[in-house]
Amino acid sequence: MDDGIPEPNGDWDPFDRPIFADPAARALSRVGVLDVGSNSVRMVVFDGAARSPAYFYNEKVMAGLGAGLDQTNTLNPRGRERALAAIRRFATLAEGMGISPLTSVATAAVRVADDGPDFCQEVERETGQKIHVIDGEEEARLSAQGVLLGWPEGEGLVCDIGGSSMELARIQGGRVWERATTALGPLRLTTMKGGAKARNREIKQVLADLAERIEQHDRLYLVGGSWRAIARLDMVRKDYPLSVLHDYRMTPKSIRATLDWVAGQDLEQLRQTARLSSARISLVPMAGEVLRRLLATFHIREVVTSGYGIREGLLYEQMPHRIRSRDPLIEAARYSELTSARLPGFGPVLYDFVSPLFRQPRANSRWIKAACLLHDVNWRAHPDYRAEICFDSATRGNLGGIDHVGRVFLGLALAHRYRNARPGHRFTPLLDMLEPKLVREAEILGKAMRFGAMFSFANPKGMGSFRYRPKKATLELRLPPASASLYGEVAAARFDSLARAIGVETNVTMTNGKSARSGPT
Repeated sequence: MDDGIPEPNGDWDPFDRPIFADPAARALSRVGVLDVGSNSVRMVVFDGAARSPAYFYNEKVMAGLGAGLDQTNTLNPRGRERALAAIRRFATLAEGMGISPLTSVATAAVRVADDGPDFCQEVERETGQKIHVIDGEEEARLSAQGVLLGWPEGEGLVCDIGGSSMELARIQGGRVWERATTALGPLRLTTMKGGAKARNREIKQVLADLAERIEQHDRLYLVGGSWRAIARLDMVRKDYPLSVLHDYRMTPKSIRATLDWVAGQDLEQLRQTARLSSARISLVPMAGEVLRRLLATFHIREVVTSGYGIREGLLYEQMPHRIRSRDPLIEAARYSELTSARLPGFGPVLYDFVSPLFRQPRANSRWIKAACLLHDVNWRAHPDYRAEICFDSATRGNLGGIDHVGRVFLGLALAHRYRNARPGHRFTPLLDMLEPKLVREAEILGKAMRFGAMFSFANPKGMGSFRYRPKKATLELRLPPASASLYGEVAAARFDSLARAIGVETNVTMTNGKSARSGPT
């Protein structure tokens, strides 16, 4: 590198070259998608690191195109008007952003309705947007690819529920395998003839048929607004401290308890508490009936909520394999470092520096790598609030490839990067999500990064190294002579703070063999 920062060593593989330097990734830097569903119409514009995109723009309208479709075989007239008005707006926005035309898909309602082709022609005539109507199995595949965008090594069943349909697919080894579509959408089930008994019979039979066609797995990824609404209600019931839905995990027992709890609540009051729309919460009871039976039929043990779905699957569709296989967490962190850090490229050097402290970490090594990349991206914040802002951005930021425990670990480590003391009392419920060993490791990591940053500008190539001997409870800092002047009073204080967190005695040695300082901390 021209900035004097050395290339990362092999320990950084496979993340040694950021994908946003790849022309194929740059071509994906801003992608607009229009999703015309049975219940909602949404425009999403992805921007940023191609493997873990940020949401540059995201707007939806609960049009209800599929309302009453089961009785009329046509799109809901009012829903059609609302959808067309929304698409006109989205087409104008896309033109203003320079990304027209949008990649546009329609799912079950437009696919099934007698007037679906006429609606698509009207949209193209008035907006220039050509809508691709995809079949149910293609919808299942794209939704499953959306899950793979967030979990490249994800394995299990992916269930996407819309207004008029429900899709199921299986993912394993980075691929989508069996997939199927059903008519178990809550909008359709609400108006189904025969009442609850007929509805329950159909749900049971359809899911039994699916179980014969799709290999079972005990992990289930939930995609779709009605599933996310149930997850949000589960959070409310349990007073969960983090509001991020992506990678929120539930057990079948917890889901059943939440559905039972919802049945005894005032839906309007619950809607306001959970910040859900009236259209969305009205479908929860019906979606809940399907979910109960799905959990039982496939013997599910773990349920994972996905914030990614068909729209992210469309983005994934455009990625070359070499981009698909990259780690979304690391790529997002690298992109943040590139665009926001004072010294882009220092993150891998810092990781090499702190690694001797984490030979067998309780924390995931990917979290440690991400922390080093993100260690200075919030430097513009006011010094009094940097620690809190770091914690908030990690725990509530748009990150894929990391679970909720990892988010809190990352937030705590970055908070300690800027402040010795832990974040304030408002963060206590989140910190309770970490076991004590992870809390300690996050503190050590944060203080190690805080110390290592002292060498970032003047001599990153010669910032020295740690020699950590856990059994002897000693930590040696080995500095090259050229860096001796950097080890001043503030650096010494930060080194002492790190040593106290680990519980070791320290020794500072020049690489020419001379001892600079030693003693207990």
